[in-house]
Amino acid sequence: MMRPRHLRCTGLQFARCALLPALVAAAAATPVQAADLLTIARDAIENNAELAAARSQTSSVEAGRDVQQGDLLPQVDVSGNVTHNRQYESQTGAFQTGGDDSYNGASLSLEATQALFDARNSREVEQAEREVDQQLYRLAATEQQVLIDVSSAYFEILRAFEVLEARRAQERAIGRQLEQAREQFEVGLIAITEVEEAQAAFDQARAEGITAQSNLQVSFEALERLTGQRYASIDSLGDEIPIAPPTPADRDHWVELAMENNPQVLASQAGVEVSRGSVDIARAGRLPTVNAFANYNYADDDRDAIQGHTSASQVGVGVNLPLFTGGRTSASIRQNTYLLEASQYDFEAQRRDTVQQVRSFYTQVSNDVSTVEARAQAIVSNQSALDATRAGYEVGTRNIVDVLNAEQNLYSAIAEHASARYDYVINLLTLRQQSGVLDVPAVEEINAWLDGSSVSFTLPEDAASADAAMEIGEPPRPR
Repeated sequence: MMRPRHLRCTGLQFARCALLPALVAAAAATPVQAADLLTIARDAIENNAELAAARSQTSSVEAGRDVQQGDLLPQVDVSGNVTHNRQYESQTGAFQTGGDDSYNGASLSLEATQALFDARNSREVEQAEREVDQQLYRLAATEQQVLIDVSSAYFEILRAFEVLEARRAQERAIGRQLEQAREQFEVGLIAITEVEEAQAAFDQARAEGITAQSNLQVSFEALERLTGQRYASIDSLGDEIPIAPPTPADRDHWVELAMENNPQVLASQAGVEVSRGSVDIARAGRLPTVNAFANYNYADDDRDAIQGHTSASQVGVGVNLPLFTGGRTSASIRQNTYLLEASQYDFEAQRRDTVQQVRSFYTQVSNDVSTVEARAQAIVSNQSALDATRAGYEVGTRNIVDVLNAEQNLYSAIAEHASARYDYVINLLTLRQQSGVLDVPAVEEINAWLDGSSVSFTLPEDAASADAAMEIGEPPRPR
C-alpha cells in the first residue's frame, strides 16, 4: 500500500518527500504561509532582539550628546522657602526678662549663568559627537550580523533538509539490501556474516538519519530565535544557481572595499577618535573657565512688626583657574593617553583581522566553485561504481560488504554535494558582510536564486507513526 506523503516539494529529477515530526508541533501552533529569504530577513530586521537592543543603545548615546550640549547653554536656578521662627530667651539679674519671639519669614533666590569659555565642556560635546558616530557604525555592524545570521540559518535548514533526504534514502536502500540478504540467507545462498554486515550498515545509516533530523530541528529553531516567528514552510534553493567566483575577481579590491565600508573597522577607527577626545578633555582641566552670571534675592518677615522687605541683585563675570589639583589632572592625562594608545592597537587588530577574513572568504568562495563541480562529478562516479558493484555482486565477483560500501559512498557524495552548494552561498554572503556591503538588496539578489518550491512541515496523526510515515523519492541527482 502506498503510504501518505506528508511533505512534498519539487527538486531535480526526484520527488522530495519527508516527514519532520520534531518540527511539526511548532509549525502547527502558528500556521504561517511559505516564506522566502527576503521575507524572513525583513522579519529579522524588524523583530530581532539584539538589533532592537542596538537601536536603543544608539538612541541612548544620542541622548548623551544632548546632555553634554546642555552644559554649554544658559543655566537658570530658582529657590525659595517659607519659615516659621521661634526664639527663646532667658536672662537673670536686675533686669530679668524672659519670653519668646515668634515670626514668619519668606525668601526667594533667582540665579542665571552662561558659560563664556569652558574648554572641558566643549571637548565633552565633541567627544559625544564622536561616540554617536561610533555607535552608528556598531548599529550597522549589528544589522549586517543579523542579515548573515538569518541567511546562514535559512540555508542551514535547507542544507539539513537535503542531507536528511540523502540519509533517509540511504537507510531505505540499505534496508532493501538487508531484506534481500536475509532472504538469501534463509535459502542458504549466503552466510550469516553478510546478514550481520548488512544489519550493521543499516543501523549506521539509521543513526546518521536521526542525527540529520536533529540537525534540521536545531537549524529551524535557530531561525525562530533570530526572527521571533515560526514558519510552516520556506522556499528552497533552485536547481540551477550561478555558482561563479566573486565579482570582481580581485582579492585586493575586496580588501579595499572592506577598509572603506566594514562597520567594525569604522567603529574601531571612531573609537580612536573617542579616546583622543578623552585626552583633550583631561588637558582642558588645566584651562580656566569663564561664566557670566546674574542673580536676584528677595527676603521678607514679620518680626517686631517691621513692614517691608529686602532685595538685592548682582550681574557679573566669574573666572575660575585651577592652580593645583593634587596631581589629578596630570594623572588623568596620562591615563587617557594610555587608553588612546590601546584604542589605536585595537583598531590595528581589527583592521588586520578584517583583511584576513576578507582574503579567507574570497579564497573559500573561489574554491567552493570547484568543490561544487567536483562533488557533482563524485555523485556520477559513485553511482557508476555502485551499479558496477551490484552487477558484480549478482554474478558472485563482489560481496555484500562491497555493495554496502558503494551505497554509503553514493549517499555520502549526495550529502556532500548538497552541503558544498550551501557552503558557497553562505561564504559568498559572509564575504559581502566582511566587505561591509551586505544589505537587504544583497539578500534580495540571493533570494532570486530560490525556485519557489517549498520545504513544508505538517502534523502527523501521532508521533509514533512519524518515522513510518516518511516517504522519500529516488536518490537526488547532482544539481
